[in-house]
Amino acid sequence: MTPHKLITWGIYLVAVCSGSVLSNASESIAPDHPKVDLGYSKYRGVRLPGGVDQFLGMRYAQAPVDDLRFRAPQEPEDHYEEQDASQFGALCLGTGQQPGNGLDEDCLFVNVFRPSNATTESNLPVLVYIQGGGYAAMGNANYNGTEIIHSSGGNMVVVMFNYRVGVLGFIASDNFGDDADLNVGLLDQRQLLLWVQKHIRKFGGDSNHVVIQGTSAGGGSVSHHLTAYRGHGQERLFIGAILESPFWPTLRSVSEMDFQYQRVLQLTGCSSLACLRGMNISALQAASGGSAFPGAAPGDPTPLFYWLPVIDGTLVPDQLYTLFTEGQFARVPILVGHTTNEGSYFANNASTATEVSSFLRANYPRLLEAQLEEINEEYANMGPLPDHAAFFPSASAAYGDATFTCPANEMASAVAHFTGANRVWSYRYNVLDPGTVAGGYGVPHTFETSAVFGPGQAGWAANSYYTTNAPIVPVVMAYWSSFVQHLNPNTNKRPESPEWKPWRRLSGSQIRLQTNNTAMEEVPEWQNRNCTMWKHLRRTMDL
Repeated sequence: MTPHKLITWGIYLVAVCSGSVLSNASESIAPDHPKVDLGYSKYRGVRLPGGVDQFLGMRYAQAPVDDLRFRAPQEPEDHYEEQDASQFGALCLGTGQQPGNGLDEDCLFVNVFRPSNATTESNLPVLVYIQGGGYAAMGNANYNGTEIIHSSGGNMVVVMFNYRVGVLGFIASDNFGDDADLNVGLLDQRQLLLWVQKHIRKFGGDSNHVVIQGTSAGGGSVSHHLTAYRGHGQERLFIGAILESPFWPTLRSVSEMDFQYQRVLQLTGCSSLACLRGMNISALQAASGGSAFPGAAPGDPTPLFYWLPVIDGTLVPDQLYTLFTEGQFARVPILVGHTTNEGSYFANNASTATEVSSFLRANYPRLLEAQLEEINEEYANMGPLPDHAAFFPSASAAYGDATFTCPANEMASAVAHFTGANRVWSYRYNVLDPGTVAGGYGVPHTFETSAVFGPGQAGWAANSYYTTNAPIVPVVMAYWSSFVQHLNPNTNKRPESPEWKPWRRLSGSQIRLQTNNTAMEEVPEWQNRNCTMWKHLRRTMDL
């Protein structure tokens, strides 16, 4: 399978596969249906056999259609009849996707999982999960919170939701004025966090104990909520954060991304935002495909991810590296980390150093030729990988470090520096699956999600999670659920698991999560050197 096809599989197919996670369970559910009154609507959920209630497809905002397209989310409307909450709501449309098959523009739905014995007085810790997908699709859709609730001893409420992506979530232009809002996909997430503050007590949760968690672009989103309004936008919306492979792509100003708006106008034959707002959603989606970023060289491939957050001066006030380096982030404990081979699902199958440069320039077009030569020199002579060309390992390692691994390490260093010891824990996920290793992908991006939520609860899971890698699952789940409950992964860890020591200020230390071989390790010097290089290059990459 080619990297391009594997990206598509990883981002899109997982949502389709995960749609069946709860359907089989629903066939044998107990007959009682728990209910909740949210004031604006009453919902009837489902009681699962394992002692967990699920409420699916509840509205946390109005349908973002018609006049609300491209606008910040609005409070949900009142519905006086009891609403069914036994089925997932439609997923938000991704780049190029058309309505139907569980996808729609009307998609701002939330799913809540709680212990069946929870009451309004339970005050349970709350986990809010922000799914990834490169801001291009719902890449971690319709996950099931049942197993992680079991892992916590029935001491947690889990919240998952959809938010707008692609053109509907991240179109930007200086010409909008008051006619549209910027970064509405991130504003959807913030609306959900406000919804949790208002309503989670009715599900047994504690609004004063909310931990946000995100994978990939979800981890990038968590980064933006930590730095929103230069660290002063938290407003007690959360007290801790988990970031798995945080996605830090190129981050540009509104004016720099205006070319996307102009391109959509051209492709649709529109001349105004009002025209785009009023047009058929299928036609708009057909015009949402990507093109080269300005600055890319002729012949360079299109960027992997096209619609992205922009610097708006408020919710996204500046470059993430700048904000964390200057300490402009919310002071909360964090758990952050990455897999060993973050770039392997994304890199081009490069045969030459020139092809590596072309791939990197397509995604970071402001890299200079001398800088690309520096990158190729740093990642030269890497060992071969099965089923791939000679320079694929170089492209994979370079992109993985630039976009995921080094951002994770940067966050860990910044939080340790500004908040002191015992506030940040870092990990490297190194669970080896025979299939991904044989395919040349190693331990790929987001491979830890099956261990965090449990195999079969988080979309596709490698077969080894049911066999040779089964022992790592309770280890990971215990660390994660302990952090959600106590803001420390060690409090409720498995007795046989090692103590997860916090990141040190001067030299990073992380836990290696590996089947039957979990242990603390120092961040290798070569990785520190590479991350220093990428931090310096970001001054050019994100100008």
